[in-house]
Amino acid sequence: MFSAISGLKVNQTMLDVTANDLANVNTVGYKSARTTFQDSLAQLQRGAAAPGQGNGGSNALQVGLGVQLGSVDNLMQGGAPMTTGSPLDVYIQGGGWFRVANGTPPAVPTADFLWTRAGNFTTNSDGFLITSAGHYVIGRGATATPDGAGGFTYAPNATDSYIVIPPGSTDPAIGQDGSVSYVDRDAASPTNGQRVVAGYIALGRFANEAGLQRNGGSLWTESASSGPATVETAGVNGNGQTIAGMLEMSNVDLATQFTTMITAQRGFQANSRVISTSDEMLQDLVNLKR
Repeated sequence: MFSAISGLKVNQTMLDVTANDLANVNTVGYKSARTTFQDSLAQLQRGAAAPGQGNGGSNALQVGLGVQLGSVDNLMQGGAPMTTGSPLDVYIQGGGWFRVANGTPPAVPTADFLWTRAGNFTTNSDGFLITSAGHYVIGRGATATPDGAGGFTYAPNATDSYIVIPPGSTDPAIGQDGSVSYVDRDAASPTNGQRVVAGYIALGRFANEAGLQRNGGSLWTESASSGPATVETAGVNGNGQTIAGMLEMSNVDLATQFTTMITAQRGFQANSRVISTSDEMLQDLVNLKR
């Protein structure tokens, strides 16, 4: 009976994980999960015996004591892209995670970063690039070099920085290299009328992405299992490219989830039948004395 109770518990957990995945089937940047089980300790009824004179030996006699939750694995493959047309929506084509954080400008955070694949960005009243939940996008600064023709060429530098599109600027755009640019409309600025790069979106890579911990709101945090992030701009050292006007949708596979739901239901049902049968056997035992 207690083995069957353990089966009820883990199959309920499997259904909980499946229900969460189905609830987030349309969540931007969501990563699905997978539940695995493993057997519990076994009661040893008879130990194994080695071959002897005239005897071939015997195997151990063990009775299992139920099941336990083995793991809930994060499935980190990319979701399908969805076209939105918004210039500040960003899809990562390949590996990497957007780096975001709470902050108090002008001081740039140096720790407590959060990571996400949800690129539905916007700007606040001061022009800072932020997530839909208000976290600042922490990128890399841009170094401007005169091109000799009255303009500038831009390249990313190694300095962490906020990305700011000044209010009043027009035509914001995000390039495949992570560059966030705009057309300067400040009449007092030497770059008035020119396209200016405000900064570069920085992407983080992890040795074990599945080791990241969910933080809610499509955000993740580093863990001892994931290892520290390696931060570079888009398209550098294995990072994917940033595609503007698109978002990454959930990677939930509906066919797999419905199959898992049926499996969890039948597993729960089968274990409940064991409990019912055990109860009937106990009732028969009690009825022996009448």
